[in-house]
Amino acid sequence: MKTISQFVKNRRKEVNLTQEEFAQRAGVALTVIRKIEQGKTNLNMDKVNLVLSMFGHELAAVSSKELRNTKGES
Repeated sequence: MKTISQFVKNRRKEVNLTQEEFAQRAGVALTVIRKIEQGKTNLNMDKVNLVLSMFGHELAAVSSKELRNTKGES
């Protein structure tokens, strides 16, 4: 399973954007992109969702019960 940092970095590179260009397009500060790509864990979920929305994704809270049910279906 890819981490969010790997996903964002790989996708950003696939579309040939620098961190600065990507930050501008996503509407976040350059430091947000850098922190995400470095795997920092203390991030604002709204900012992360702005970044992920560039690729049609978002973070969402999932209950432990839902997570267990999903794992059981695999």
